[in-house]
Amino acid sequence: MPRISPDFDGQTVITTFEVTPGTAHDLIDALTDAWDKVISRQPGFIGGAVHLNDAQTRVATYSQWRDRGDYQAMLRTPEMRERNRVINALCRSFEPVMYELHSVYDG
Repeated sequence: MPRISPDFDGQTVITTFEVTPGTAHDLIDALTDAWDKVISRQPGFIGGAVHLNDAQTRVATYSQWRDRGDYQAMLRTPEMRERNRVINALCRSFEPVMYELHSVYDG
């Protein structure tokens, strides 16, 4: 499970996918399978989540990694390279962006 705390010094990756309502759930299925079978089992993986907007035109994923190299190593595995080709075919575009934690606010 992702934990957002001020002392987190790992790598956060937020990826947004642009989809159509007709492919949104196909993409969610492909992402869920990838997270269950590959991503969550990689060294350095801490946690993540998958989100779908109300209009079913955007999917966003959030993941935390021990460091940038762990995330990049996961992307280079043959299985994820193949899965990313399938994922790419299900969406108009997708963009993973690496972030460093700046601040945390509690309500």
